[in-house]
Amino acid sequence: MSTLDSVEKYVTYRGLPPLAGLTSMARAVQCKWSVEQSTERLKRMHYVLKRLHETFTARITSEPIYELKTAFSHHAYLCAEYTTAIRKRVGEMRVPPLGLDQVPNDSLELLMDEIIASPTTEELVAGVYEVAVPSILEAASRLEQDAHPLADAPTVRLAKLMQFEFKEVAVFGSQAVACLVNSEQRLAMQTWLDLLRLCLSAAGAVDGALEVNCATAPAPHHSLKPYQYQGEPKRDERFHDSYNAGVNPEAFLYDERFSARDKTLMMYYKRIREIDVPEMMASILHDLRDDEPWEFHMEMSRQLWDEARHAMMGEVGFVSLGMDWSTIPINFTWSRNLNLQLDARERHGVLFFIEQGLMPRTGKRYEWEVGCESGDGLSGMFQDFDWADEVLHAQIGRRWYVPRYKSLQEALVYGDRCWTKVVSQWLGYRDQGLTDHSNWWPRLYREACIRWNVLPDPLALSFNTSYEDSRADLKKID
Repeated sequence: MSTLDSVEKYVTYRGLPPLAGLTSMARAVQCKWSVEQSTERLKRMHYVLKRLHETFTARITSEPIYELKTAFSHHAYLCAEYTTAIRKRVGEMRVPPLGLDQVPNDSLELLMDEIIASPTTEELVAGVYEVAVPSILEAASRLEQDAHPLADAPTVRLAKLMQFEFKEVAVFGSQAVACLVNSEQRLAMQTWLDLLRLCLSAAGAVDGALEVNCATAPAPHHSLKPYQYQGEPKRDERFHDSYNAGVNPEAFLYDERFSARDKTLMMYYKRIREIDVPEMMASILHDLRDDEPWEFHMEMSRQLWDEARHAMMGEVGFVSLGMDWSTIPINFTWSRNLNLQLDARERHGVLFFIEQGLMPRTGKRYEWEVGCESGDGLSGMFQDFDWADEVLHAQIGRRWYVPRYKSLQEALVYGDRCWTKVVSQWLGYRDQGLTDHSNWWPRLYREACIRWNVLPDPLALSFNTSYEDSRADLKKID
């Protein structure tokens, strides 16, 4: 009896779907697949995803456009998640050593070198979202179709999940390109985009599953000058007076004289200002890319994405009040000073010290209580999840930062000392004419009171405490 006859005659109990619903029996009897084929494709996809994660992360700080900073934070996290999932799957298929840190193909290496070296935002988004992301989706789709749905079911599941999430990335990307790249710019970059597609053709696609249709390997263009990380944060034109440290929101938040309603307005500012955390954390991940295991980068990428979400919570908060956040000076000197004055280990120390300071009752729990008391349900919800995220971040720090020291206390002392090393340059920025550290709070508060249909509290209206002689944790600066 032939295989076809056997399949046609096979009957499950009372006609139930066969094979746990994974596939048909006709597909299951096909045997053109192997562990080697599966792992080779996964390794190549792993390489491109890991490099794309590095690209998104490295470009957060120097990318001026806020919406791209947050999107890059999210998309870097997704790349990290699937890089991790592929590493796990390859490790399950008797392939020691895994070889996941090797470059699988020179043309793929050139592709990713070219994209990270893109000199403009327009070229970056076009290269990432018109070439790299679609090529990953295509590879995942082929893997779903070609892998044996029963024997290699974990890989098929991974390919399906990757497509589900990266389709959303692709939709965002196509919209971003349409918004940012005009016809003149596209014409100017077309030769370069053709080079990127030639790289894929020379590699047989991301997964190596297609025929190689390129006689010679492509020559580098932007990557002739290797990419150099830029630690100076950049902001788009909606951000103004970014050196302004004339308002200390923590001093307002912890002052018992002020109402929870008024404090939640200041907390929305604190949240959107957190875009400086991804700007700083990106520098840690970039500088330590070869000095820490992948698991470090995975967990820190989750934290970086959380901090970008927190900034967007502040954005949503202001929108919910009908207020234009771009009228507020959103300070960036914390990320700027840390990036330019400290090394990566010192920056990580400051980050950990701040995280631990948020754990006591006077930290994130207090902010949640204020949000709940304020009568602003959005603030209460945001602070609820912000608190949960920060507990996770403190745990990440204890896993990856504290073990470098003899004790938790020593780790905390080091972080505090590193933060103390940072010169705030409050007077210097003023004397250079970069800002006058104006007190923007009264105008913002008056506008909010109009929205709330209440009279301003005279005491809150007169708040005028700056960062001149204190840090965000209210510790005095010498």
